[in-house]
Amino acid sequence: MDAVDDALNEINDVVWGPWLLIPLLLGTGVFLTVRLTGVQFRAFGRAFRLAFLTRKDPEAEGDISHYQALATAMAATVGVGNIAGVAGAIQLGGPGAIFWMWVTGLVGMATKYTEAFLGVKFRHTDAAGEQSGGPAYYLSRGIKGRLGPVLGIAFAVFAVVASFGIGNMTQSNTVAAQADEQWGIPTVVTGLILTVAAAAVILGGIKSIGRVTSAFVPVMVVIYVAAGVWVLLANIGEIPDAFELIVTDAFTGTAAAGGFAGSGFLLALQYGVARGIFSNESGLGTGGIAAAAAKTTHPVRQALVSMTQTFIDTLVVVTFTALVIVVTGQWTSGAEGSIMTSSAFEEGLVGDWGGQIVAISVAFFAFSTLLGWSYYGERNIERLVGRRGVVPYRAVFVVMVFVGAVAELSTVWTFAGIMNGLMALPNLIGLLILSGMVARETREYLNSPEGMLLKQKGGKTAGQQ
Repeated sequence: MDAVDDALNEINDVVWGPWLLIPLLLGTGVFLTVRLTGVQFRAFGRAFRLAFLTRKDPEAEGDISHYQALATAMAATVGVGNIAGVAGAIQLGGPGAIFWMWVTGLVGMATKYTEAFLGVKFRHTDAAGEQSGGPAYYLSRGIKGRLGPVLGIAFAVFAVVASFGIGNMTQSNTVAAQADEQWGIPTVVTGLILTVAAAAVILGGIKSIGRVTSAFVPVMVVIYVAAGVWVLLANIGEIPDAFELIVTDAFTGTAAAGGFAGSGFLLALQYGVARGIFSNESGLGTGGIAAAAAKTTHPVRQALVSMTQTFIDTLVVVTFTALVIVVTGQWTSGAEGSIMTSSAFEEGLVGDWGGQIVAISVAFFAFSTLLGWSYYGERNIERLVGRRGVVPYRAVFVVMVFVGAVAELSTVWTFAGIMNGLMALPNLIGLLILSGMVARETREYLNSPEGMLLKQKGGKTAGQQ
């Protein structure tokens, strides 16, 4: 078993090392930002209005609303990565890693936009009348010749495998461990509760998932951010120094301090980008799967909505976690993962409140990730074997929630990370190939009468006036 772990760690180091996925992910985000002429900046106001202020379009095709599609994507991404992942980035790369998480988020908004655009444009209706989309479809349908289908099938296989790892077992395992440590709840009990709750939602399909996530995702984010605001207000004098430390250390590396062993520029870059992608999933292609289910009249409209998810995930939730850890000084404590975050909140809130809030947030964040990833895996199973594979997949997915809660998963964590990286490779190739079409159709729509009306009237289409 040790030999397997060593081999997987070596593969993971190559996939997520500084010479393969990281420059490809960051480079693709920069390239798409330029090619789309900074759509995430110039159209952010329109995107926000569409996501949160626009009423439903009754003429649009799809399974769930703009907002429910956004909530499903946020459910899958606002997860353990926003708590343990941020702490891990700081632990391994120093405070400077947060700067590179921000950069990844900003350029990743263009990547997420492109994925969502393609997800809607190349979606299709399955045998049950539900929308299917994402890289497995837009790679196969959008890229001519044999390359497209090969990339599409490869993505589908990697996504299904990853859904059981990073989207399922590792999430339930984290919740069970946190509940055991914080409240002394046996992992078997936590596993049973999670399994029953997951079954109640997942077996109902995307409409059930959309209703649940749209209701509790905003609540869980607001509670967590409110706790972060409380800590930061109590340490308001430390905030300017925290920002300065994050920015300067991003380029110079961080000297050893307290329990922190020190890191250089490359480590800050590597772990900042890797944990940033783990947090917001821009480049993995998952955003296109959720977007494809949305009721929308044009791919640009849902793409604008979808890119706000990356902003909320990385530029809001990640930032609060990072600042709480830095201003309380817990980044030098030597603690790891969610323990570092818990300690930071406990320090800032004084007493057990901090640990309680983090434990509750971990439970909500991880459960929401389970829901989002169950849908991602389901749509890719549908691509591989058809509608007949959907119900068995849902059943197996629910069972694996319990397995993850009670098992030791060090190997699964590593394997899941590799699968995530392998998902990104075919997707990023496809995004680069199809970027010209996305840029052209985006420009045409935003300059059209409907696109200009979207800018002027707060997101309403001509048909809604």
